[in-house]
Formats: sequence, structure tokens, C-alpha cells
Amino acid sequence: MQGPSDRAPADLAQLQATMHAIEIACSSIQMHVNPAAAEATILSFCQSPQPYQACQFILENSQVANARFQAAAAIRDAAIREWALLTPDDKRSLISFCLCFVMQHASSPEGYVQSKVSSVAAQLIKRGWLDFAAAEKEAFLYEVKQAVVGVHGVDVQFMGINFLESLVSEFSPSTSTAMGLPREFHEQCLKSLEQEYLKTFYCWAQDAAGSVTNRIIESHSAVPEVKVCTAALRLMLQILNWDFRYDKNMAKGAKPSMDVFNNGVPHDIASPKRSDCILVQPGPSWRDVLVLGGHIGWLLGVYGALRQKFSCEGYWLDCPVAVCARKLIVQFCSLTGAIFPSADMQEHHLIQLLSGIIPWINPPDAVSQAIECGKSESEMLDGCRALLSMATVTTPTVFDRLLRSISPFGTITLLSTLMCEVIKVLMASNTEEETWSWIARDIILDTWTALLIPNSIHENARFPSEGIKAAANLFALIVEAELRAASASAFNDDEDSQYLQASISAMDERLSSYALIARAAIDVAIPLLTGLFTERFARLHQGKGIADPTETLEELYSLLLIAGHVLADEGQGETPLVPMAIQTHFVDIIETDKHPVVVLSSTIIRFAEQSLDQEMRISVFSPRLMEAVIWFLARWSCTYLMVPEELREENCDSGYDHESWLQSQHSRKTLLGFFGQYNQGKPVLDVIVRIAMMTLNSYPGEKDLQALTCYQLLHALVRRKNVCTHLVAMDSWRELANAFANGGTLFSLHSAHQRSLAQTLVLSASGMRDPEASNQYVRDLMSHMTAYLVEMSNKNDIKKFSQQPDIILSVSCLLERLRGAARALEPRTQVAIYEMGFSVMNSLLVLLEVYKHEFVYLLLKFVVDWVDVEIIHLEAKETAIVVDFCKRLLQLYSSHNIGKISISLSSSLLSEAKTEMYKDLRALLQLISNLCSKDMVDFSSDSIETQGTSISQVVYFGLHIVTPLISLDLLKYPKLCHDYFSLLSHMLEVYPEMVAQLNNEAFAQILGTLDFGLRHQDTEIVSMCLKVLKALASYHYKETSVGKIGLGSHASGFKDSDGRFQEGILSRFLRSLLQLLLFDDYSTDLRLGQELADSQANPTLKSRLVNALQSLTSSNQLSSTLDRPNYQKFRKNLYSFLIEVRGFLRTM
Repeated sequence: MQGPSDRAPADLAQLQATMHAIEIACSSIQMHVNPAAAEATILSFCQSPQPYQACQFILENSQVANARFQAAAAIRDAAIREWALLTPDDKRSLISFCLCFVMQHASSPEGYVQSKVSSVAAQLIKRGWLDFAAAEKEAFLYEVKQAVVGVHGVDVQFMGINFLESLVSEFSPSTSTAMGLPREFHEQCLKSLEQEYLKTFYCWAQDAAGSVTNRIIESHSAVPEVKVCTAALRLMLQILNWDFRYDKNMAKGAKPSMDVFNNGVPHDIASPKRSDCILVQPGPSWRDVLVLGGHIGWLLGVYGALRQKFSCEGYWLDCPVAVCARKLIVQFCSLTGAIFPSADMQEHHLIQLLSGIIPWINPPDAVSQAIECGKSESEMLDGCRALLSMATVTTPTVFDRLLRSISPFGTITLLSTLMCEVIKVLMASNTEEETWSWIARDIILDTWTALLIPNSIHENARFPSEGIKAAANLFALIVEAELRAASASAFNDDEDSQYLQASISAMDERLSSYALIARAAIDVAIPLLTGLFTERFARLHQGKGIADPTETLEELYSLLLIAGHVLADEGQGETPLVPMAIQTHFVDIIETDKHPVVVLSSTIIRFAEQSLDQEMRISVFSPRLMEAVIWFLARWSCTYLMVPEELREENCDSGYDHESWLQSQHSRKTLLGFFGQYNQGKPVLDVIVRIAMMTLNSYPGEKDLQALTCYQLLHALVRRKNVCTHLVAMDSWRELANAFANGGTLFSLHSAHQRSLAQTLVLSASGMRDPEASNQYVRDLMSHMTAYLVEMSNKNDIKKFSQQPDIILSVSCLLERLRGAARALEPRTQVAIYEMGFSVMNSLLVLLEVYKHEFVYLLLKFVVDWVDVEIIHLEAKETAIVVDFCKRLLQLYSSHNIGKISISLSSSLLSEAKTEMYKDLRALLQLISNLCSKDMVDFSSDSIETQGTSISQVVYFGLHIVTPLISLDLLKYPKLCHDYFSLLSHMLEVYPEMVAQLNNEAFAQILGTLDFGLRHQDTEIVSMCLKVLKALASYHYKETSVGKIGLGSHASGFKDSDGRFQEGILSRFLRSLLQLLLFDDYSTDLRLGQELADSQANPTLKSRLVNALQSLTSSNQLSSTLDRPNYQKFRKNLYSFLIEVRGFLRTM
């Protein structure tokens, strides 16, 4: 390869000098001698035009491995950059050189150099993939095939497989190298490789592995064929991990393969911590290779033979060939989809795999003992992963049947036995260090989750009876293990103990898996938990004042968490229904109070009620135990407490016969009726409210406990209107509301908890008989607070008075409460919430001036939240009042230079000041955004224009004030940056006509921030800026096409305050966009259109550029209309334009 035809060959002396310079630079970097100069030398070499001759010379002659590595990198950079300049012969010659070099130096000890050259060859093949004819591709790959099948020896065979790994990696979206090309290019390459070559590569790898396995098995010493077999297995695994999207032989009417990286597996098991399970769905065209050709039998046979041969060598299980073989076997367990024409074939496939995997995990006790004695755990863990994969692609019935065909027990029994053994090891080790048993437990729990979740509706009805017994035994052992761990932690003085430090949420994933296992054997699990809890409860009273209750309390803590997960699901914003396993069991219970769920729930509620007794609270109910009590009551209340009749009728399913359905409905109504409003519901609700109030008053400083009470328990109680109806009539709730409105004890709560409590209390107003009563309830609740703020703001000596610590605390707490009340707005309380905000408008402006160094952000956030919920409901007159208030607020913030940053501050104070200003400005941006919503959603009866109010003018008024305060440094805060450009995008898209009214200074500020946004790393920010430019350009085009001025001077250009001419927005950003498209950055001084073409000295390239520019604006019947079809045509033209010119423009 001599490089491009128009470049003369370099003389030998020049090539040697270049090689010497690169060698010195590489050595300098390695020795840390003037590394900056050395890096500059290498960078200059990589960026030099057409360095191919020098690169080849260095690769073939240099004795410095790093120099050869850099030469390979330079070939890659130059070829990708100059691809459009290279002739077809040049391209083929470069690829051939790299491939030949790799094969000729296959035995070189510098493997990383060979891998780099191999990677370069793969990248160049991909770059020309859509240009090369099929015959050219075949020519390259024929040489590769000869190497892979072993024609040229073991070393070359290894390098051939290594090259295919690089090639597949380059075509895969997640591992491909950036080439500065549109996404469509990569997608076309991916599709072509998958449909035409991927299966072929797999077959080559299969043949390569098959050609060397006999030699490995028969040899009594290490042989080089092992690395070939390892590489071949690794390549097969890589191909099976491919995201299969296309299959020309897909069965007619079949669904296309799903994107397994996004939605291939149920959410709950899609990305567990240690047990990722990726489905393999290659389609019917792969059936002959993966299923019908005996490939699985060969793979299991090879691994089994090597396993037996090296059975006495403990290290073998962790050697690369063993690891790769096991990973490939585990991946085959995830094979599913249209590749199997019938369920029977898939079941046969899994049975074959399971028969080979069984020795890895069975018998569990022997396997566990061997690991404890020093054997590697990797094989056992891979066996667990294989079971997880099988559970993911089958139903519980089929999963259990797999092992039964080759043994007297089912797969679920084995899974249970395996889990029991792992738990026994965990109990015996009693260590908090992460051991193999921890990992195994997590994988097996994920397997149970996969079995029990996918078809959650009535899945337990089809769960095998043997599996139910296994689940019951397993759950009993799990509970025993958890209680033992809890008991052992009781006197643990280690403050870093993971058991003591673990929060409820941190254990949620594991406990949720335990709950699924319990529900599979719910008839046994509920009575078991009841018995254990009752026994511990009784033990507390029997040993009162005599025995130390610490161990018992830790066990009760653990039982509360387990019981809560078994009885109820997390709502996640919705009302959780009674778990189906509980609905469909206990159908023969006649006496409601004997229902096992009622018995367990009542036992726990009676225990919780004991906390109301001061003596018991002091001696028994520690903050940690109360956290579990509050958490349980919150979770349980959402599912069982006063469930309305309409929800009791839900969850019907035609999968049951009519009689079974009637029985389940009767059982459900019986269960929910016990805690309904006409039975025990109101007494239980009263107890829960009193417990919540006691928690807030009796555990000062316990933020976690109070957070659970405010955010989970109390919020759960006001979620349903029927519960609120009873709440507001209860003395206990009125006591809580009175303490909040008039008392001082709750001021000790954290500010965020005050906000949450206010929100809860206002939400309970939905239970009042009519809107007027609800509004009066809110007025009574909040009037004392607003009156205090008004009275305080009217004091003559407020500046002195306001700085007292207790006053500052009171004001901050009251603002948080107002904010919480605003967040709780509902249509029936809208009037009272408006009055609340209206009454403190002037007071807020006074406080903003007085407390400009304390809690400006808190005050602004209240206004933001209040305007957000109120603005769409307000009539024209009220809207005018609110808009005027917001304008005064913005002016006051700006005029007092609140948040102004002084450069004289120390670095730490400067950083803190920037953070405070960032928060303030973000709140102001949100306020302006909330005002915008009035133009989109308006429930008022008259138009705001009747009061002379224009939202667009208000918004641009706010922009005039806020924009000068937003520096480019502040835009480096991600949330502020997002909010700013989101607002800007909305405003300039909805109100583009207002841009022409901006003065030059404000307009220049917006241009500067847009320019910043286009350079941003966040694609969403860039997208919003592009939408702004599109909206402004469209507006200007439409306006000028009918004879109007459009953007006026802002489009054509203007003079700034210094008299300098400033380029208009259209030409300025057209320049920026072309820089972005052509160069991926803004570093080039790009000239537009004909100027760019005229600057090109090479006539051939000049002609290509002119033709490309012409095609960009005329191909595909492109017109001047601004409609969707025309946008799509332009996008196609742009794609072709970039492919054509991006490479050679970067060489100018």
C-alpha cells in the first residue's frame, strides 16, 4: 500500500526519521521525561495528512512496541478522517495490510499491538461496509476464514478469531467506535452483518473450537490449542449476546424480536445486582446451528470431559476455557423465542442443558461442603445462574418438570434444597463479609422471583404441589435465619454493623423475594408468622422487668418487616390490592375473626397499640422498633383499612371457574369487611392516628422515624376520600390538627416534615361534607400562621426583631407549612388556598427584603408552588393580582441584587454563594414557567385580557429580569441549565413574536446562552436549543413570506451599545449548525455555501462539495414548505450530504 495515488512515496531517510521521532516520544512517555512534548509529537503524527507510508514503515521495522501501537492508531485516525479522499484501491490496500500484518505476526509476544491492528482492520471494514461490493467483502473474509479454521496454524487461527471478535464488537451498538457518522449508517451496518454474516461467523467459531478440543482432551500437558478454544468459545458467547433485531426467516405473523436490553425481561428481574439475565432470541434461521445440529451435546460433552480430566486440579474451574464454556452453557439456557417451533422442543433443549449442569449444583450439601473446604465456587454460581435463565424463559410447571424427567424430584425441589443449603452456610458463617453464599442467595432469590412474578395473576394456582411444599419449608428456614441474625445483632457493639445500619428500604428487594416465596405457600406462611409473633409478644410481657428484652425486640423488628411484605405490596402511587395468593386461599373460613390474615394483623396492631403506654414505650419501643411499626402500619393500611366497596369487586379474572371465583370473592370481602368502616375499621384508624401523633411528639430528633410517620403513614391515611370522611370526624385527628395549628411542640420537626404534615392535614379536608366545609377547615387550620406572618411584617422594628433565632425558626417553619398546604390543593379547597396566599402577598415581599441573606429560596419555593396549583383556576381579576405580585417579586429580587456574587469571596464562600444563587434562579425560572401554564390550561370563566393581562408580556418581563442574572458559570449546574432552556424553548416556540420586542442587550444575552446550549454535552439541552432555532426560523419565514418584518433587525443584524455590528440570529446559528454537523465541534472557522466551495483548492473535491450542497437543497423533490413530509425529505438529503463531505472537509 503506497497511500493515495496523488502522494509521492517518502524517501527512506524521511521514514526512518519519523520512526525515530515516534520511538523517542513513546519512550519519553514511558520514562516520564517531558511527556507533554512527547504527546504533542504523537498527536501531530496522528493528525498529519496521509501518514500511511510512515505508519506501515514503523509497524514493519520498529523495535519499540508502543511505537507500533501508535502507528496503528494513526492509520485508523487518518483513514476514518480521510475516507472520502481515498480511492477504492487505497481502502482495500489499507485493510489488506492490517489483516496481513496481524496474520504474519500472529506469534508476536506483544499481543496488545496485534489486537490494536486487528481492531483497526475491523473499524476500516465497517467504515467501508456500505461501499464495498459483496465480492470485496467476501475477499477479505475468505482470508479470515482460512485463518479461523486453522489452515495457517494455531497462532494465526487465534488471531483470526480475535479479529472476528473485534469485527462483531465494532458492529454492535454498545461497543462500536465513534466515526462521526449518522446513526443510520451504524444501523444499516448492524442489519447487514446480522442478516448476512453473523451466523456464518458463529459456525466458523464452532468449527474452530471443534478442531482443537480433541487435542486438548487427549493431551497430558498444556497445549497452544487451549487459547484457540477459549477465543472461539468467547466469540460464540459474544455472538449470542448480540441484540438480535432482524430475521429474514421470521415466521409469518410472528412478533419481531424484542430489544432485550430495554424490555426483554420483567422489570423486577431485568437488572438485579448480580444476576443479569439477557434473553437470546435469534429467530428461526439459527435453528439448524444452535438447536438441531448437536451443538449443545458437543458443548456439554467437551466441558464434562475436561471437568473429569481435571477433577483433581482445583484451579481448572477458574481457568479461561472453563469459564468461557460455562458462560456459553448458561447463555444457551436463555435461548427462547421463534427459534423453537414448539414448546416441546424448547423443553427438550432445557432438559438436555440441565442434565449437564446438575453435577455443578447437586447434591447441594456436598457442593457446599467442597466449597467451604477450598474448592472454587464459580461453577456452583454458574449453575445457579443457569437455573435463573431457565426460570426466566419458562412457567413454574415446565420449570419443575425439567428435572423430573431425569430424577425422582422436580426442579423446584432442587431449587429449594439449594437455597436451604446456602442459608445454612450463611447462618453458620455469621459474617458480614460478602461471601459466595451471599451471591448464591441473591441469584436463587432472583430465580424464585422469575418463577413467581411473570404471570402474577393466578400464577400460584398453577404452582406445582411439590413446589408449594418446597416453598413452605424454604420460607420457614428463611424466617429462622432472619430471626437468628436479628438475635445475634442485639448485643453487637459494632456501630458499622450492616444489619443494624441497613434501612428498611435497603432490605426491601430481598424481603420482597421472601414474600413471593411465602405467598407460594401462604396457607403455611401466615400461621407461621402469627405463631412466631405471638410467642415473642408474650415473651415481652412474661419477662417484663426481669429479662433483657433486646433480643426479642430485634426479632420482633425482623418479623414486622417480613409480615409487612407478605401481607401487602408497595403501592408505588397506586392503591395496592390484596395479594392474589391471599385472595384465593382461606376460602373455607367462616368466622371472620378467625381468618389467618385478620389474626396476624390484629396481633401486630395490638402490639403497636402498646406504644401508647408511656411505661411500655420507654422500656420496649426504641426508635428503631417504632420505625418498623410505623412502616408496617403504613403499608398495611393502604391495602386493608376501610377499603371501599368498589375496590373490593376488582381483580376479577375469567381464568377461574365460576364457583372458585365466587369463593375467592367471598374470602376477599370477608377479610376486607373486618377492617371496614362498619366493623373494626374506625377503632383501628383511631389507634393508628394516636400512634402517629405520639411518634411526632415523643421521639424528638428521630428524623427517620418522623419521616416514615409523615411521608408514609399519614399520607397513606389521606389517600382515599372514604377514610378522610372518618378522619376529620375523629377526636384524635382534631387533636393532631389543633396541635399543628396552635401548638408549639411540632415546631421541633424537621422543616421538610412540617411541609409534609401540612400537606396531609389539608388533604384530609376532602372528607368534609361539602366544598364550603372543606374551605373552612383549611382556613381554620392555616389562619393562625398567615396572621402571624402578617402581624410580624407590619412591625416597625421588624429588621431588628426578625433576626432573633426563635423568630427565624418560626418564619422558616411557617413558610414550609404554607408550601405544604399549597401542594395539597384540590378543586374543593382552591378558594381557601388562594386566600391563604393572597393574605401574605405583601408580607412575603417584606420578608424577602428582610431575610435576603437567610431563606430567600424557601420563600420563592412557596410562591412557585402556590402559583403552580392556583394559576389555572383563577378568574381574570385574581390572575391580574397574582401576575402583579409576581412582577413585584421579580423586581425586588433583582433591584436588591439578591444573590449577587462578589469575586472577593473566598473559594469556599464563592462556591456556596453560587449554589444559593443557582437555587434562587431555578425557583424564579419555575415561577415564570408556571405562569406560562395559564395560556395552555385555563378553568376560569372569563378571559384574562379583560383585565389587560398578557401572559406573554409577563413572561418576557420575567425573562428581562432573570436572564442578566444567569451567567454561563451558573448554567453549568445541570438542573438550572435544564430549567432555563426548557423555559426558553417553550417561550420562543409559543411566543416567537415577542422576540422582536426584546432590546438588543436582552437579545444578545439569549443568543449567548443559545450558543452555550448548542455546545452542551447533554443531548436534551442541544435538542431544546435546536427547537428554539427551528421555531424562530419558521416564524421569520412565515412572517416575511406575507410581507411582514418577522424578527426584524434580530434576523438581519444590529449594532450593539459600542457601535459594533452584530450578526443576525439566522446567519449566526446556521454557521454554528453547519460546524456541528460537519465537524462535531465549533473549532473550525466555517464559511458558508459558495465561500466554502471556493476555498477548496482541489478541483475534484470542489466539484464534489458544490454538487453535495446542491443536492442538499434540491434532491428528493424538496420544496420550501414547512410541513412534516418536507422535513423528512430534508433529513434524507442531510444524511447523504454528511456521508459525502464530512471526511474530506475535516482534512482542509
